[in-house]
Amino acid sequence: MITIEEISRARTRLHGKHVVTPMLEYDRINDSLGGRVLFKPENLQRTGSFKFRGAFNKIASLDDGQRKKGVVTFSSGNHAQGVAAAAKTFGIPATVVMPEDAPILKRENTRRLGADVVLYDRHVGDRKAIAEEIAARTGAILVPPYDDEMVIAGQGTIGLEVVDQLDAINARADVLLCPVGGGGLIAGVSTALKALQPHIEIYCVEPEGFDDTRISLERGERTSNRAGSRSICDAIVTEIPGEITFPINRRNLAGGFAVSDADVVEAVRQLFQIAKLVVEPGGAVGFAALLAGRIDLQGRTAVVVLSGGNVDLEFFKLEIA
Repeated sequence: MITIEEISRARTRLHGKHVVTPMLEYDRINDSLGGRVLFKPENLQRTGSFKFRGAFNKIASLDDGQRKKGVVTFSSGNHAQGVAAAAKTFGIPATVVMPEDAPILKRENTRRLGADVVLYDRHVGDRKAIAEEIAARTGAILVPPYDDEMVIAGQGTIGLEVVDQLDAINARADVLLCPVGGGGLIAGVSTALKALQPHIEIYCVEPEGFDDTRISLERGERTSNRAGSRSICDAIVTEIPGEITFPINRRNLAGGFAVSDADVVEAVRQLFQIAKLVVEPGGAVGFAALLAGRIDLQGRTAVVVLSGGNVDLEFFKLEIA
């Protein structure tokens, strides 16, 4: 169980090491949706996504003997960069298992941060098994992308900041929309919000074909995605909800929504053109759900977590321009 106390300890560990991202609002977007939209832009976080929070908290929670052995993880890119940056902060080695088709920007940034990158074929390879073999062989500590209490607690610091920022502008949120892959981000955020502002309805948002958390919530058990799906939302493409994250999310979430790639492209376009924010497809799914009318915002206030901004320039040239 992740507690509000553990999330508060994570905030103490992160103090001075991460960016307290702002809460942003745009009249043009509010007017078009008939309600109030408050963005939490984690694309402005260190390494361009929320992942630095959980990675840093996990490594900071280790003792010196564990840390000196280094860390290993598996990721499509955002967690990879978060772990690499956190490891660099502590001066320890990091190895990251990444899919061969991960965006070039994410692969290059991970290497630039000093990590050793091991590539695999996501369609036939088992990234977790590869990382576990490396950990067993080298003694490195595994830093999972989402199924880890310290990682979840680190992501939960976003929830604490949301509460503080709502109070600062004297706002009351009705709903929160959050991207979901394995579920670590929303598990942490929802735990913080349910402890401090339990009236907020919290919804996960996923790409069509990879809406395993939404389906699992409806069925009441962890359910895998159907094989063969594709999505531009590479950062949140997972097979099945996490073993640790799903019970938390089943308890805390009001439900979930799925959005199409076309919905996501429109969300990314509006965030770029109106808000002047560069948000990757997976990071924009919450806003995409609002634009697609998945939830009625008339007269209500929604907090939308923008989880990352690590997108290749080629995507913008092909899809946004």
